[in-house]
Amino acid sequence: MEVKLAQSLQFSTWIDLEKMVMKPSGSLQFSRRSREQKRFQILISSHLQPTRTATATATATSHKPVALKVSCSYKNLQGSVLQSGSFPASFDEALILKNKSEEIEPYLNGRCIYLVGMMGSGKTTIGRILSDVLGYSFFDCDAMIEQTVGGTSVAEIFKLYGESFFRDNETEVLRKLTMMQRLVVSTGGGAVIRPINWKHMQKGISVWLDVPLEALARRIAAVGTGSRPLLHQEAGDAYSKAFMRLSTLLEERSEAYANANARVSLENIASKLGCIDVCNLTPTVIVIEALEQIDSFLKK
Repeated sequence: MEVKLAQSLQFSTWIDLEKMVMKPSGSLQFSRRSREQKRFQILISSHLQPTRTATATATATSHKPVALKVSCSYKNLQGSVLQSGSFPASFDEALILKNKSEEIEPYLNGRCIYLVGMMGSGKTTIGRILSDVLGYSFFDCDAMIEQTVGGTSVAEIFKLYGESFFRDNETEVLRKLTMMQRLVVSTGGGAVIRPINWKHMQKGISVWLDVPLEALARRIAAVGTGSRPLLHQEAGDAYSKAFMRLSTLLEERSEAYANANARVSLENIASKLGCIDVCNLTPTVIVIEALEQIDSFLKK
C-alpha cells in the first residue's frame, strides 16, 4: 500500500503481511508472534514539513525525513507500537524515470545498451524496464542461444556440449546484435571474459549491474541452482554453494566488468536512499540509476 501524505495525517488501515511489499523508504519491525497473526489493523500518524525542490529530472514537493508512529492491534486487542525508520524525501519514481529517459534518449543516437554483470544481478528484469522506457527492443542473449540450439536450456547446453560451445554461440549472438540499433541486451554473466565480445559491445554502451555477493547468493539460493551450470560442482547448502562459487567467479571477472562504460552499484543506491538491504531496492530505482550513469558517460 502506498499513500501520498499531507502535512499532517492520521489514519487507520488493515495490512496483510503476506501481501506486504517492503520499500526502501522505511521499515516496520514485527515480532515473531505478531508475524504469525498474518493480518493487523494499524494507526499511522505523522507530521511532515514540505519543501519545494527543483532537479534536472523532476520538479516536485518533497518532505524532510520524519519518523512515523505506528500502533498495531489484532482482533481488537491493542498491540505494541511498531518501530519505524526515518522516511527519506518522497518522490515519484515513475515520473523521474520518464523524465530521465526522455532527457538522454536523443543523445543515445540509437546505440544499443549492453547489460553485464554476475548471474542473478537482475539484467533481464532491468533490461526489460529500460528498453520499455527508452522505446527500445529487448533481447536476452541466453534465450537467443537456447533458441539457436533447438530450445535446449543453458544448463543442458553446458552439460551436452560444454562451456566452450556455449561461449562460441554467445559471441555469434552478440555479433549479430551489434548490427542492429535501439536494443537493450542482457548478456550472460561470463560474456565479459572474451575480448571479442567487448569488441562487439563497444559499438554501443555497456552497463555493469554491480550487486553485492551476499545479495546475489540469496537470490540464487531462493530459486535454486539447477539452472546455473557453473554452480553444479559446489558442495553444501544452496546459499553457501552459491556464495563460494560466485566469489571465485567475481574474482576472475571483476576487472572485465570494470571495462563497462557505466557502473550501477546497488550498494551506492542503497546508501543514498538510506536502505539497509539492497534486495529491497525497486527495479525502477535501479533503472533510474542506470540512466543517470549512462547520462554521465554520454556527457564525458
